[in-house]
Amino acid sequence: MYVRARGHRENESLRVAASALDGPWTQAEIATRLMPLYVDPAAAEVMADRLVSHSPRAPFGGIADLARLIAAFPPITQAPAPPPKPKRSLDIAGLLDVTPSELDWLADARGWNKRAGKPLWHYRSWWTGTSTGGLRLIEAPKPRLAEAQRRLVRHLGLPVHEAAHGFRKGRSGLTYAAPHSGKPVVVRMDLEGFFASVTGARVRALLHEYAQATTLAGLLTTRAPLAVLRDAPKTSGDPDVRRRLLAHLAHQHLPQGAPSSPAVANAVAYRLDLRLSGLARALGAHYTRYADDLAFSGPQTLPLYRLLPGVAKIAREEGFRVRPDKTSVTGQHQRQKLAGLVVNASPAAPRAAYDELKALLHNCRRTGPQAQNRAGHPDFQAHVRGRIDWVAAGHPARGAKLRALFGQIDW
Repeated sequence: MYVRARGHRENESLRVAASALDGPWTQAEIATRLMPLYVDPAAAEVMADRLVSHSPRAPFGGIADLARLIAAFPPITQAPAPPPKPKRSLDIAGLLDVTPSELDWLADARGWNKRAGKPLWHYRSWWTGTSTGGLRLIEAPKPRLAEAQRRLVRHLGLPVHEAAHGFRKGRSGLTYAAPHSGKPVVVRMDLEGFFASVTGARVRALLHEYAQATTLAGLLTTRAPLAVLRDAPKTSGDPDVRRRLLAHLAHQHLPQGAPSSPAVANAVAYRLDLRLSGLARALGAHYTRYADDLAFSGPQTLPLYRLLPGVAKIAREEGFRVRPDKTSVTGQHQRQKLAGLVVNASPAAPRAAYDELKALLHNCRRTGPQAQNRAGHPDFQAHVRGRIDWVAAGHPARGAKLRALFGQIDW
């Protein structure tokens, strides 16, 4: 007996189309990318055969065009789904070197953290503003939980898409911006509340193969205590954005400030990256992501009327929200900036940023570093060195001048 694949519903057709377009257009490659979408690997082979037979070369249309074609195909017959695989078991207490009761406490199994007094909170938290008048809550786990989170991330081996450049070894704002250098059109879009919008349910779904998915999610997420939420300062930003942020923070979410959150967020965003890469490829564009910043670039003829709503729709379906007020489209006659770097030619820090840093170094040499540390950085020397490295990455000659000045300062 054979049953119809679930991939023929409209949304599933879009996912099949996005996966099919996200790589080389060969039967074997397409089948490999489609296998996670079907309970029977043979169904992925059948769909790949159909696509290559219908279009020996990658189709010129976009994801939506291919999805309509897929939906029009006759139903794929596939064998009944095999019995579910047994859940993987993980000795979390042994991995983290804690007792079962300590594990329950660290994973906040009964929601104690939200109601406990401040000395018992698992996180130190503080509010900061954003450049656009918004609000951000930094939640830094205390040492014991932070070490547990580091161990978990090392052990779990979470997936990450090639389009993701944030929080990855060997990747940076420079590698995120470089593919878009010298392009006629550069589009930058922003995801709202990137970490806070990753809920506990989404982390449990990410780790569904583990029998202890709930405990793992408890270790990697938190709920902001009511006292912290009540202390949220007033801001000049969009009140709807503020309301949604506070609602996310009141429930299980990824804490911005935990050592595990970047890797978990990248893993949760894997499907988002997969689909946006497919959309960009179908439209003749390039796509990269750095945390909550999405970048696209392409020719002067890049169909923005398809790209912009397509990105918003995919983001919404994957549990994220695009900030329309932070979307920018710039041509080569304008300053094209990504991650603070100007990409009209090759990625480089703006001249104003270089001049500002050069003046800071001169003042540090003249009056001493502490007099210039007006923001109170705990390690001002490392902060300044990081800024120099940022400038040097895109402009080595300027970096050499700044490093020479840095070496003349009495730290």
